[in-house]
Amino acid sequence: MMINIAISILATLGALFVLLAAVGILRMPDTYLRMAVTTKAATLGVGLILLATAVFFSDLSTTTRVLAIILFIFLTAPVGAHLIGRASYIAGNKLWEKTLMDDLEGKYRKTGKNIGQPRNLDGGEKSEPAD
Repeated sequence: MMINIAISILATLGALFVLLAAVGILRMPDTYLRMAVTTKAATLGVGLILLATAVFFSDLSTTTRVLAIILFIFLTAPVGAHLIGRASYIAGNKLWEKTLMDDLEGKYRKTGKNIGQPRNLDGGEKSEPAD
């Protein structure tokens, strides 16, 4: 009885977080905010649903697999969102007009050879090693 309540709470919270991620995709004004909301909410939602699955089956092999999947999702989802966001920025995707600060402004070349390669902190071009 008590386990069923715990499973219901975990699965319901997970589904609500996934729903919030879906609403965030529709409501956020630009790509970067959409990715931030979706990554956080969907990762937590899927993690809670998988945790409910582990509690439901209460089997060592299933629980181990579920915990491995949760760890994998928690490690890869933020990294993937970061890389997609950086690629989107380098490709020239515009920020929302009410964005106050662009932390990456001037740090990446947006055209020419070696697009996306970081610049040196002194503002000069990054030197290539001699062949």
